[in-house]
Amino acid sequence: MRFNAKDLASLARRPSGCFDKEGKLKICRVVGDEKLIEPRERWCRLKGNLLFLMKNKSSEASEVVILERCWIVEFRSKTDVSIVLKFQSGEPDLYLEAASKPECESWAVALGEANSEGLQNKIQQLRRLIMEIKEERSSDEARQFLPSSQVDSLGEPQFTSIQRIANEPKLEFSLACKDLVAATRDRKLNTFIQVSVVHPAEHILTRYSSTEIVEGTRDPLFLTGVTFPPEYPIYEETKIKLTVYDVKDKSQDTVRTSVLPDHKEPRADVGRSFLGCTTFRVGDLVKSKEQQLTLTLRTSDGGKTVGTIEVNLVKMGELEDGETDHITTDTQDQKCALVRECTATEGISGKDNLPSLNAVLKNPICKLYRFPTSDNKWMRIREQMAETNLSFHVPKELINLHIKEDMRRNQELKDLGELAPHWDNMRKSVIAHCDQMLSMYQDTLAELGKHTGSSFKSSCSKGEKTLEFIPINLHLQRMHVHSPRLKDALYDVITVGAPAAHFQGFKNGGLRKLLSKFEAERRNTGYQCIYYSPENTAKAKEVLSNINHLQPLISSHADLLLNSASQHSPDSLKNSLKMLSEKTELFVHAFKDQLVRNALLALYTARPGCVLKKPAVPRNSAEEGGDLQHQDHPSQIKRQDSIPHHSEYDEEEWDRVWANVGKSLNCVIAMVDRLLEKDNISNIKEGENDPSAADCKVLHTGGDWYEQLYPLVITLKDCMGEVVTRAKQSMAFVLLQELACGLPQCLMLTLRRDIVFSQALAGLVCGFIIKLHTGLRDQGFLQQLHTVGLLVQYEGLLSTYSEEAGMLEDMAVGISDLQKVMFKVIEAKSEDFLPIITGRREHYIIEVQLPAKMFELLPQEIKEGKLLRMYPVLFNVGINEQQTLAERFGDTTLQENINQENLELLKEYYKLFTEKMPPDCLPHFQEQNDLKGLLENLHQNIQAKKRKNVEIMWLAATICRKLNGVRFTCCKSAKDRTSMSVTLEQCSILRDEHQLHKDFFIRALDCMRREGCRIENVLKNVKCRKYAFNMIQLMAFPKYYRPPEGTYGKADT
Repeated sequence: MRFNAKDLASLARRPSGCFDKEGKLKICRVVGDEKLIEPRERWCRLKGNLLFLMKNKSSEASEVVILERCWIVEFRSKTDVSIVLKFQSGEPDLYLEAASKPECESWAVALGEANSEGLQNKIQQLRRLIMEIKEERSSDEARQFLPSSQVDSLGEPQFTSIQRIANEPKLEFSLACKDLVAATRDRKLNTFIQVSVVHPAEHILTRYSSTEIVEGTRDPLFLTGVTFPPEYPIYEETKIKLTVYDVKDKSQDTVRTSVLPDHKEPRADVGRSFLGCTTFRVGDLVKSKEQQLTLTLRTSDGGKTVGTIEVNLVKMGELEDGETDHITTDTQDQKCALVRECTATEGISGKDNLPSLNAVLKNPICKLYRFPTSDNKWMRIREQMAETNLSFHVPKELINLHIKEDMRRNQELKDLGELAPHWDNMRKSVIAHCDQMLSMYQDTLAELGKHTGSSFKSSCSKGEKTLEFIPINLHLQRMHVHSPRLKDALYDVITVGAPAAHFQGFKNGGLRKLLSKFEAERRNTGYQCIYYSPENTAKAKEVLSNINHLQPLISSHADLLLNSASQHSPDSLKNSLKMLSEKTELFVHAFKDQLVRNALLALYTARPGCVLKKPAVPRNSAEEGGDLQHQDHPSQIKRQDSIPHHSEYDEEEWDRVWANVGKSLNCVIAMVDRLLEKDNISNIKEGENDPSAADCKVLHTGGDWYEQLYPLVITLKDCMGEVVTRAKQSMAFVLLQELACGLPQCLMLTLRRDIVFSQALAGLVCGFIIKLHTGLRDQGFLQQLHTVGLLVQYEGLLSTYSEEAGMLEDMAVGISDLQKVMFKVIEAKSEDFLPIITGRREHYIIEVQLPAKMFELLPQEIKEGKLLRMYPVLFNVGINEQQTLAERFGDTTLQENINQENLELLKEYYKLFTEKMPPDCLPHFQEQNDLKGLLENLHQNIQAKKRKNVEIMWLAATICRKLNGVRFTCCKSAKDRTSMSVTLEQCSILRDEHQLHKDFFIRALDCMRREGCRIENVLKNVKCRKYAFNMIQLMAFPKYYRPPEGTYGKADT
């Protein structure tokens, strides 16, 4: 054979990464069974079919062995670590000895695949695969010989869709292997299956999912199935490739926890080795008589059979047919019989809910499991996770409301009129700061308007300023359980990062501490401005809101009254008067507060050159406007000028101005009564004498009605305008004091609170909509919703140490602020089902839109627009290593206080529930005594102050589910600790409510954590399938909150 010695020497000196395998081996030549010399250590490098032998890693190659026309003899002894290369040419055999048995096996595989014969086998197998993929291409290839018109007439390739139920996964199947062949005879296999999809249009292989690892058996039955969501482009022509791997070391199986290009196959030496693969068409599975395929697994060259694989089509409404199966339990070598039988059960109702629910849920991820029950039956579990476009919709709506509210406030401050120099300078400073803050809100809204792409905010983006109003990693986590003897059940948890102002940081703590400190400091600034309590400033905002809401309504009803008078319509006149009276009385009542009178006096003192006049006998404002039916005619009302400047101020003036509205209304009422009475008498008399004369009278009195009512209505509007001007100025002056006392901290705290509330509200709206859809056919729940309200329970996993203590303080205030949110359900008038938000910072109303069919299912009270109350509660238990530091060297009173305060809120909700709801409204398996016992147990656990007492969270979650509440789970980023908690909750529900076999609890938990939706959530956030824990951290975690081996390591969080 000719070869170039120089090129071979150059090849042997290339960097280590250029070789297929390299390492130390002891080598010698063998004739028969005798070694010619003692084995000597050599550095061996394998490249293609060339094996270079070198004295050391840096020396020149002393020998090159061409691996052609040779075969390998591998010794099967457990202790033997050597192999022999035998050559057809008859030259002496080559003896190779490795340092360990695994290293010896690795070299045997590498050398066996190095020759050109093995390469040819691989090429043939790849050619067969390519031909299978391309077999549908013939029509495409024929097009190049057709005229363009004929090509166009053929259109796009048509693929056969899979028939399915709306919103159900397109395809689901389970997997099991039999008679797998190990590389070495005595090895116990630890196998998993990687699922890849060959799309018929693109002819590209895409890695899709994996099963869990089943250890120590050659007949693995996998608990993790494969599911394709509704919008996944899968057809009968789609091909699915199943590849079986043997995992040598789970902790080193890095390929399964990292992202590789779809076309790349993992290297064999990274913790796993290839066993075999097979391919099938989706149509073959769907159309098969038994809905099952048994496929042969072959090696990559297609020549060797290494076992079989069973693919079973899954339908959630049915159980599997078949004989008894055996799968390994958590106990080593223990077997558990699992009977498969087919029974049809009642599906979950609510298929009509899909359009409006799909309007808020996006990009679902589905996982399928089958677990044994305690009576050896199969139950199926579908785990789903979906993000929501409410993550961006709600904050944008909220910021828009903030901008409008702040613009109104700034204009009201400007409309205060002339002020003394001190107050005028203060106003200018406040407006300047407010304008700056308003500009920031507008910039944020503009940036959010530019956002495209994913509808969730990843944990890596929690510190971005432009996204600070967006909740972190907000997802719906749903578990659908189908068990043999129970009805199908849904369990929902909303997972979201703790609502907190991450961009602003936590150097000085969170909102709970900052608000308390700010209020204490504000009390000591009286020499600069007038102190008003938080209750008074909230009242001032409420008065301004009522003014802005009621004034246009009253004007509108007054105009309708005049229109009815001009048309001489008695019925319309009565209805218009009724509406006008109701709204005007509400308007008058809104100013029945001492705060308005005090604020007017304070505002007068702020005018240039004010002089106060004390009245001899104070008047009672309630008496002045109390009896509206016995007031004087408006002609006797003395009209008041605006608040006087440089003159004496009469403190009773406001009472007279305020009462004039009531007097004016009474005059309008009296006039309408007189007109209707005269009209009635006149119509009777004229009708008896001459009907035609009565018609003329109608035309004449129509003009009289309008002319007689017009001046009274104008007087009412003028009186109301005068009250509005004074009240607006006085309340704006109160807000001026609030802002002036704490600039710029006041505005920064408002911003921080807005940010935290925005994140919390987005999650709440998502949770409410999901709960409403799932409970639409539950009359007990709907009655509870409008009679009592909805319980919203948050589970926090934050520590009380360092920055997380600040996050917890933010979260506590944000969740508490949700009490000022009310929901209202309305019928959708279009295909846009996104919720509508109205209101102001102290009071928001969320209008949830439902399609007509769904809206008809609601009770009459909800259909009539009754506002639905929310009862948010938060229970927090830190579980990480930082909580260990807080418990030993820091302070846990924040957590204790939060839990105690929210326990009282939970008891209050339960008390309301028992008072207003009949006992039979609880689900059939829940009793009043259960709830009483759970509440008492929760109380005892909170009082015990036990370290990392996770039972508090379990009890709170159970109480929430029994009270038809909405469940939330939160940690810093809703990624790692949240995943541990959610999966533990799901498995606990399966054990306690659906009879999960006790021996499979840990295995089910590991399945969900290793291959379920939560590891996909980690991938979405940090592009890596690894929970961000290390071994030292996990030592501090409670036992059941630790992930399985190989699923954690260094990753961004």
